[in-house]
Amino acid sequence: MKQSSNEQSETAPLLAIEGLRLSTRSAELVEGISLSVGRGEMLGLLGESGCGKTITALSVLGLLPKHAVRVTGGRILFEGRDIADLGEDELNRIRGNRIAMIFQEPMTSLNPSLRIGRQLAEPLRVHGSVPKDKVRERCLELLRQVRLGDPEKRLDAYPHELSGGMRQRVMIAMGLACLPKLLIADEPTTALDVTVQAQILELLRDLVRANNSSMMLITHDLGVVARYADRINVMYAGRIVERGTAEEIFHHPKHPYTLGLMESMPRLDQAPGSRLTPIPGQPPDLSDPPPGCPFHPRCRFAEARCRSERPPLEQITENHWKACWVDTDAKR
Repeated sequence: MKQSSNEQSETAPLLAIEGLRLSTRSAELVEGISLSVGRGEMLGLLGESGCGKTITALSVLGLLPKHAVRVTGGRILFEGRDIADLGEDELNRIRGNRIAMIFQEPMTSLNPSLRIGRQLAEPLRVHGSVPKDKVRERCLELLRQVRLGDPEKRLDAYPHELSGGMRQRVMIAMGLACLPKLLIADEPTTALDVTVQAQILELLRDLVRANNSSMMLITHDLGVVARYADRINVMYAGRIVERGTAEEIFHHPKHPYTLGLMESMPRLDQAPGSRLTPIPGQPPDLSDPPPGCPFHPRCRFAEARCRSERPPLEQITENHWKACWVDTDAKR
């Protein structure tokens, strides 16, 4: 039986990035990646700094640095509509309304010269989400939702008067102000202590679920995606190198880079006195990438083929893909 258009829209991904390429004049920053975020899903995008995670997220919102980075291929489908080539006016109707983003550094993302209340009210006023006489009431409600104490006082405070954890809660409140369908959280717990990190991530998960939204969680922290993500895309040098459910990735990692990330992370089940195994070397210079697999200079499993041929992302089980020529299970 043929599905109706409504049924198809309900089963289709909320966000689908297809073959996206992002380039500068001297380098290709993102090399034809494809990923999707399902409705109600929390997707993890994992990788080292400089691998292309943030620039991918910025491309979704049309926030790429002007005249420096451009989309050179692919599509960005949101609710079935290609938004990669939309004009600024149309994008402004989506930003903060249908898609919102929590940026890495709340101290640099918040305007230091404006009170919290004015900044929190901006998306509500721009998108007309609530009547003008209800804006302050909605701002107070948002601060209560993100569990920020004494919300009346915080609305009249400046960013420098709040702690890092408080500022991050304000950023989350701003992101959720218009009840977006997709929330992009870019390293939302950077520079916060471990206790506050846990509180922020639990809060994000609870609010996204309560609003029936989806979230793309960008991080380099394996522990974060292990606990909160439904599916994980592992990114290296502008490419997706492994994809799967959180369970598949953490219990059956197949790409040497994913294995390296896991072996460099402290674990409670490690033998006393055992040492972590760091990944040697540095990520490649994208203006002069190595031939073959971009990870081969750092890979302990690398073979001759890895140095000359670039592996495609191929499906290995029903819910698991990898871009690697080597059978890592046989070599471990």
